Amino acid sequence: MRQYIRHPADIPIEVRGGDASAYAMRQVRNVSLGGLAFQSDTAFAPETIVTVRIPFVQPAFETLARVVWCTERNGRYELGVQFLDPQDALVGRMVEQVCHIENYRKVVREVDGRRLSAEDAAAEWIAKYAARFPDPGPDQAH
Repeated sequence: MRQYIRHPADIPIEVRGGDASAYAMRQVRNVSLGGLAFQSDTAFAPETIVTVRIPFVQPAFETLARVVWCTERNGRYELGVQFLDPQDALVGRMVEQVCHIENYRKVVREVDGRRLSAEDAAAEWIAKYAARFPDPGPDQAH
């Protein structure tokens, strides 16, 4: 049984693990208060400690996480990681903010017909709603 609710997301993150000195861009599949799942070109062994960075939220979120599972799918890998500090207050804020940004991105596409990249959606949402976060209000698309 899952301990946390998963929120679907399609956002870029940066992951650095093992001996890597540079971050590699990855794509998040879902996030929860306990961790996240993402796609990768590289496999990571369970128990590997990685640094996860989400530069598109304010403030930028960075934390250590432990790889819980890694599954190969069609020549790529899907990984689940668990945040090492479950008390990290930024985790809850990050999850909420990411969900709001992704919702904003979808609403803008549906209502205005504009297709925003994750980065552009984050920048617009932050400029419009970050000061009122966590309650951006009912008008968050306009």
